[in-house]
Amino acid sequence: MGHSRRHGRSGPGGNRRDDADRQGGGAGDRGASGIGLLTAQRLAAAGAARVVLWDIDAAALDRAVAGLRARGRAADGIVVDLSQPAAIAAAVAATEALGAAPDILVNNAGIVVGKPLAGHSEADIRRTMDINATAPMLLTRAFLPGMIARGRGHVVNIASAAGMLSNPNMAVYAASKWAMIGWSDSLRLEMEMGRTGVRVTTVCPTYIDTGMFQGARLRLIPLLKPERVADAIVRAIRRDRIFLRLPAIVNTLPFLKGLMPVRVFDAVGARLFGVYSSMDKFRGRE
Repeated sequence: MGHSRRHGRSGPGGNRRDDADRQGGGAGDRGASGIGLLTAQRLAAAGAARVVLWDIDAAALDRAVAGLRARGRAADGIVVDLSQPAAIAAAVAATEALGAAPDILVNNAGIVVGKPLAGHSEADIRRTMDINATAPMLLTRAFLPGMIARGRGHVVNIASAAGMLSNPNMAVYAASKWAMIGWSDSLRLEMEMGRTGVRVTTVCPTYIDTGMFQGARLRLIPLLKPERVADAIVRAIRRDRIFLRLPAIVNTLPFLKGLMPVRVFDAVGARLFGVYSSMDKFRGRE
């Protein structure tokens, strides 16, 4: 639900014990490209019975659906603007009209405005929060009752390592991903405590080489390859991972933040890994 990040949700869903039973799920304003599409392709190849992609770009959506169908996959596409609650509701209704009952939902939507907060317009702030944080909640709320009734399902929320630490020149984006992580793992606990059979996985990658973060760079940590990220997401679904943090060094963040005084952690982030200057040459998708 993830570039200036091209927002995307894509997803098949299905019986977790039998990949061949998987049904199509929803995908957001960019399930037709980037991580959303790559993940959908892999889930379809793994045996998803149907894939439903959501995207704001009708032409990209047509190409993605045609590509999946050319491989013999059952696929459909729905045009949606995830910043608009009424559009989300209409896309949910359209998905249900197709007879798709998603058992795997991949919330991959996301946009970023790479500038200091003072440079954001009110529209920038609202659209970032609407797409990155609110839309995944609305979409999941719509499909969750069906998953619970069937006693199975998997919600995959593509957050970001930016939701685990502070980062200048992307404060609103970071806020939206902090919100997603908090919501996603709280949802996991609700599903587990309710013994619903629905799993939740939260994915926290660093910068991915999809073009969304063109120009952004970290020291010592290269850009992630989107194909490898999509492969890791599918493995995480199979293994019921609670968190998938990429690359593996991101797993140390909670420990380091808890152990180090704030100023020491700032120094490590700024000087060693270059996190606080990583957006200095950001250009975004061109």
